[in-house]
Amino acid sequence: MQFIDWGLLDYQEAWDKQEEIFAKTLAIKSDNRINNTSVSTPNYLIFTEHPHVYTLGKSGHMEYLLLDEEGLKEKEATFYKINRGGDITYHGPGQIVGYPILDLDNFFTDIHLYLRTLEDAIILTLADYGIEAGRYPGYTGVWLDPDNEKARKICAMGVRASRWVTMHGFAFNVNADLNYFGNIVPCGIDDKDVTSMERELGRKLDMEEVKSKLKQHIATLFAMELTTG
Repeated sequence: MQFIDWGLLDYQEAWDKQEEIFAKTLAIKSDNRINNTSVSTPNYLIFTEHPHVYTLGKSGHMEYLLLDEEGLKEKEATFYKINRGGDITYHGPGQIVGYPILDLDNFFTDIHLYLRTLEDAIILTLADYGIEAGRYPGYTGVWLDPDNEKARKICAMGVRASRWVTMHGFAFNVNADLNYFGNIVPCGIDDKDVTSMERELGRKLDMEEVKSKLKQHIATLFAMELTTG
């Protein structure tokens, strides 16, 4: 698997780049099927951060965005309707956004297991910092205190898959400005809080250190070797 860090990148540009990689992988699979060949498909793990942006999944609800056009301008934020699952979420600086573009035929053909594996990688990364995390029944993503009234989400997930090729992924709050979540109903859940590593630990985290731990957990859980691109 090739690891790429795009750094801080405009959401639309990142989406276009994802779509290009996604389409190339699908084309290889299509050619293999038509020509009865077995050309290997590539796998990518991409990390990035975005300027302030809200994205709405294909099954999402516009009313969960609590800002109008003027409000978005005031917050210096953009908004996109996109082709992943899930409802509305926020991306911004201080958040690790992960875009695994994998051919699950190379791993396992199970979307639920794929999501659970990504969640496990986040849970293990948080454990490295002494933060106990888990899952909230009925929802994707990673939560703290999921079994009581203090439940709060630290990582959101929303993916798209076609012919077992994935795109989009997760948004992991490390040093993110949580005030931006006040402008939406995050993931359509209006009675639960959102948190970050910075809030939980009371200090800013070294983003590169967190990225390093997270990518290694992902590599281990998917039993793959990472190369750097």
